[in-house]
Amino acid sequence: MQPKKHSLWFHLFDVILNIVIIVAIVVVIRTFLVSPFQVEGSSMSDTLEHKQYIIINKLAYHIGDPKRGDVVVFRPPNDRKKHYVKRIIGLPGDTVTLEGGYVFLQESGEGEKAKLRESYLSERNAGKTYQHPPTSGDMNDISFRIPEGEYFLLGDNRQGSLDSRSFTDEGGDPSPFVDQKDIKGLVWFIALPVTKIHALEAPEYGL
Repeated sequence: MQPKKHSLWFHLFDVILNIVIIVAIVVVIRTFLVSPFQVEGSSMSDTLEHKQYIIINKLAYHIGDPKRGDVVVFRPPNDRKKHYVKRIIGLPGDTVTLEGGYVFLQESGEGEKAKLRESYLSERNAGKTYQHPPTSGDMNDISFRIPEGEYFLLGDNRQGSLDSRSFTDEGGDPSPFVDQKDIKGLVWFIALPVTKIHALEAPEYGL
């Protein structure tokens, strides 16, 4: 029995259909699952370096909430056209205090504030979390009470990061918090360069 011959149009339609299916799969993966992202600047050094490629896990925040210590990609309140990458320090209901160059945290519902152990900070940045501008050396206390549904983020390069200490709204007034809907994904691992490939581990704060 001879196999049925198909016309050129049939084969063309088959190719187009396969292309459409592949594109749809890629779009779904990039929209809801994972996506590549290139780091710009040094605000997260030494954890992330300029021009490194990282993989973002978008599914993580469709099935759960951001956690303290997560390195995330998000849209800041003062620049809706860009994506930033920083570390989540304060969760909804927390009070974050910058005091003497260090970060202190009073967790939601807790009575005592505690100094945050930030082992991921380099020697250059440890003990140098100042008020904006980040190189000010201003060690006066400042506290941030985080509203529900919002987060407080800092870069690991505390002397060279524009983050919750400096964010403003469209009118130029301080707007230090990032809404959960603006957090686009969890930084899963470094993909390039090859010599730097590794997954980011969650820090232990001991709170």
